[in-house]
Amino acid sequence: MSTREAARTLPEGRYGTIRPRKAPRWRMWLFTVVAIVVSSAIAFVAYKNLGDTPIDAERVGFAAQPGDSMQITINVTRDDGGRAGVCIVRVRDLSGAESGRKEILVPAGGTSRRMSTVIKSSGTPVTADVFGCSYDVPRYLSSP
Repeated sequence: MSTREAARTLPEGRYGTIRPRKAPRWRMWLFTVVAIVVSSAIAFVAYKNLGDTPIDAERVGFAAQPGDSMQITINVTRDDGGRAGVCIVRVRDLSGAESGRKEILVPAGGTSRRMSTVIKSSGTPVTADVFGCSYDVPRYLSSP
């Protein structure tokens, strides 16, 4: 008989019944509270990052221009028409790498606006898209 078998087959009545040890009740409550806090933090971060954006832009079209430039037209939609915003647009080359970028000031007034600009590229651009928009307008764009 091996030691493993001997450990499993104890003589009855000699050592009493073997009861599984229960974890203390405070551990269960602590685990529950930690799980709720972590779940709430994950939900908050997901809401802030994946929820509706206050200012957003959609590319309407783009067209190649002479001299390694490209014109892009975007529709900007925002929740507060009284605030100025900024949108970053970019062009990409054939490999998909960003080859040019430009910030566009979106002046206050109205909740939606169509804008167009020309972006210079370091190589031959093949596409243009919107990188993102924000209400945090840099000083150099907002100064007269």
